[in-house]
Amino acid sequence: MKTFFPEGALFLTEENRKALSSLSGLEKAMEEGMVLEAKSYLCDRNFSLIFDFGGIKGVLPKEEVAVTETGESVRDIAVITRVGKPTAFVVDRIAETPTPTVYLSRKKAQERCLRDYLDHLEEGDVLEARVTHFEPFGAFCDIGLGIVSLLSIDCISVSRISHPSDRFRLGQKILCAVKGRDEVRLGKRGRISLTHKELLGTWMENAAEFEVGQTVVGIVRSIESYGIFIELTPNLAGLAEWRWDVKVGDGCSVYIKNIIPSKMKIKLVLIDTFPIASGERELHYFIREGNVKNFSFAPLLPPEGGEKSPTAG
Repeated sequence: MKTFFPEGALFLTEENRKALSSLSGLEKAMEEGMVLEAKSYLCDRNFSLIFDFGGIKGVLPKEEVAVTETGESVRDIAVITRVGKPTAFVVDRIAETPTPTVYLSRKKAQERCLRDYLDHLEEGDVLEARVTHFEPFGAFCDIGLGIVSLLSIDCISVSRISHPSDRFRLGQKILCAVKGRDEVRLGKRGRISLTHKELLGTWMENAAEFEVGQTVVGIVRSIESYGIFIELTPNLAGLAEWRWDVKVGDGCSVYIKNIIPSKMKIKLVLIDTFPIASGERELHYFIREGNVKNFSFAPLLPPEGGEKSPTAG
């Protein structure tokens, strides 16, 4: 099974550059069915994307810009938003007269990605993705040649966030796993849904990164009447005493007072607060490949009557 990467992964590769640098390179790419990437510089009045391959004109017609459900027309906005961005395609045909013009198809590249890669993925399979845009309910991610899937906000991390931009940056490369696939109906493929939090480690794995007596950086994620929940990692939060001068989203320094594995609790002392940019912290993945279908975040369950933590799930 061949793996197809999110759009942009091929753009700077030497193989891609060589194929686009000459007519013979483009002809070879057509013969071998290579997926290439380039940036269009123009969308014409017919909504075709226009490329320049060292003086050779490339044309990606509107009807070849994307795979659509049940064959409906590609939306204009889906075409014009590709201008100036790395766009994947295969060389469809080359017209020799009066001057060479290379006709491209992103649609055929995406159909191959679906047929040879995405249609074979199973629940729990880990794959590469790139964040394309945000909604309050989740992040949309390119999972292969511009084919987009939803990563819902509750699947981003165990530590709760108010918006996907609290965790990610637009264009950020991330790892995800297949959460599931919609039922196939009315001739439509079942859409893949994603999850992310399983790759960020169990409570024990995350807690093992810290020691009592350390002072570390965290983010305020929840303020309750009985205390403040502070995220140490995306899958680990601890509880500090309530303070009036703290707000959700603040960066902070905290002293680790106690770690209690049997109750999956970390007790913190809040030292100071400071501004921190959304999506600023880099992600650490404990799982980078394979399948996470049988992942268990909390093999040790808190005793009944324990404090409710935003990391319990």
